Amino acid sequence: MKLGVFLPNGQNGYIISKNSPQYIPTWEHMLEITQEAERVGLDFILSMIKYRGFGGETGYWDSCSDSIALACGLAAATDQIELYATVPMLGVHPAIAARMITTFNDISNGRAGVNFVTGWNKPEYSQMGLWPGEDYHANRFGLAEEYMRVVRDLWRDGRSNFKGKHYHLEDCECFPVPGREIPVVYAGQSPKGIEFTADYAEYNFMFGGPDKLRKASSEVRAASARVGRDVGTLALYTIIGADTDEDAAARCQEIVDGADEEALMNIVKSASMDNNPDGTSKHFRDGMTAPVEEGNLVFMGFPVIHGSWETIALKIKDLGERTGVSGMLLTFPDFVDGVKKFGKYSLPILRPEKTKT
Repeated sequence: MKLGVFLPNGQNGYIISKNSPQYIPTWEHMLEITQEAERVGLDFILSMIKYRGFGGETGYWDSCSDSIALACGLAAATDQIELYATVPMLGVHPAIAARMITTFNDISNGRAGVNFVTGWNKPEYSQMGLWPGEDYHANRFGLAEEYMRVVRDLWRDGRSNFKGKHYHLEDCECFPVPGREIPVVYAGQSPKGIEFTADYAEYNFMFGGPDKLRKASSEVRAASARVGRDVGTLALYTIIGADTDEDAAARCQEIVDGADEEALMNIVKSASMDNNPDGTSKHFRDGMTAPVEEGNLVFMGFPVIHGSWETIALKIKDLGERTGVSGMLLTFPDFVDGVKKFGKYSLPILRPEKTKT
């Protein structure tokens, strides 16, 4: 099972609480996390993008480093770890994205991947005049399919004459071509999202408890098999480790007790604009009352695995066996310390033959 880190390049990472570390993202912090992840033997990192945060007392996600620029810098400063940048389809034309990711792949010496996002948060894009209209939530996969066809044409052939509803290209060139299949991640949680992921991505990127993960992993594998592909699932989880199970549970509760209610309500308000059934935004809304193990919104809807570092390793092994996921994307309250301790105490249990010290 692949194990990676979801870089906290948005303000305060993935915890919406006054009782968790507060920080504005910096290059130095992201580099330290990534190099530590590489040192301990994790497989990949993925950085996010957000053009407008959710405010509140903590200024949640109000500051955010650009994902592609950040990934290129990290690629030049590492040697082995895979790196995924996030590209917003509404913010970057597919021909420009194809060239940027090709350059990123060159800098990384073939370690680059990309997380494409269709965009669910209307205020994030409407502030720039980029929101396509009130029907976008229902029809975004039409744009997404055209986007991927353009990108794939340019990566494969260096040229595209694609003509569709959303994109119209006239002998568009993008050289050099990357010379490899760039792996794609997509957060497909709705039925339409799963079908799109099966057609165009290598990994389905999602969060949810074990039952939801098992169902989604099975569905995306079945959908991809129907089109001759094999798509895996990457599960998003927050890790809260401590010396004992009791200490970790207490730390988890302390974070919940410090919830930034204003920021949480701003997330719910934005998510409520999307009526797509069973999608990411529904998970956010449900997260207001969900147990932390199933995806409470204080943790951005990511389920929490908490306990001693040994307990965490055993829970991860059990999760993999129960759900069939291909990998996990991990977050921590304190990323540098968390990655270091995960590598020192949890990885030897998960990967005894590969662990670095």
